[in-house]
Amino acid sequence: MANTRKIITLSVPLIIFFVVCFFLFKGLYSDPRKLDSALIGKSVPEFTLQDIYNPEKQYDASIFKGQKMLLNVWATWCPTCYAEHKFLNELAGQGIYIIGMNYKDNRPKAIKWLTDLKDPYQISLFDKNGMLGLDLGVYGAPETYLIDSKGIIQYRHVGALNEKNWRNTVLPLFNEME
Repeated sequence: MANTRKIITLSVPLIIFFVVCFFLFKGLYSDPRKLDSALIGKSVPEFTLQDIYNPEKQYDASIFKGQKMLLNVWATWCPTCYAEHKFLNELAGQGIYIIGMNYKDNRPKAIKWLTDLKDPYQISLFDKNGMLGLDLGVYGAPETYLIDSKGIIQYRHVGALNEKNWRNTVLPLFNEME
């Protein structure tokens, strides 16, 4: 009985050590930029948000139906969003339908940003408190979602869109959507 207790006492720390090593080893080979979304394959969550330019105008999830599009989450406090903005204007110039969602930001600063840098968005939502962002699982800006014509989220891109990731990853997925 004493030997069994001794074996158990010595085995428990060893088992814990191996479990911790397993998770650390697994973490070495994971992509920290890949953040899976529980909403892939599901509709954009229901919401009501104001237009960034006109607080009297409100939008709901119906704006995500009828054509495939991008939903770009951005903010003026986000330096990566600034770097991404020029490319979004290029995509809009190519006819890509983009809805922008200004996330946890200051409305006058956001309007100045869009005025100064050109507005690539067909619709600009103002998510002051980040509630739609929370429902989408947004970790931070920028994030871009591919949404099909039925309003179903097909893909989530974390970080700035640029020519390389657009061409290699996002555009092929965008082209496959209805």
